[in-house]
Amino acid sequence: MRWAQQALDIRIAGKPTETTPEEIYVALPEPGGDGWLTIDRATGEAVHERTTRGLIAWINDLHKGRNTGPVWCWFIDIFALACVVFALTGLALSWLHAWRRPLTWPMIGLGVAIPVILAVFFIH
Repeated sequence: MRWAQQALDIRIAGKPTETTPEEIYVALPEPGGDGWLTIDRATGEAVHERTTRGLIAWINDLHKGRNTGPVWCWFIDIFALACVVFALTGLALSWLHAWRRPLTWPMIGLGVAIPVILAVFFIH
């Protein structure tokens, strides 16, 4: 398989293979795209195909952590945890200073209610 990595400029180390008596198949999914490699066991002919679905699909896959690897998955999980910490500290600061600002709680209520209403009525 090393020759395939060098000749076709693809990374297949550690990827699972599906092996039949006729061929070897390696799935090569990636963020925003897909790919595969087949090797005919009788002739040694290798066929590699790679497709991309565009920038929006790439961004969506990065957002979901799909086919991105463990480093990216850890990064987005840590980033999400940091967002929760920032939100809670912001809420705590609002709690401390709300007595001087009468619109604090109505604005926080709207900030929660509007997304909930949109989710209930428009996500289906």
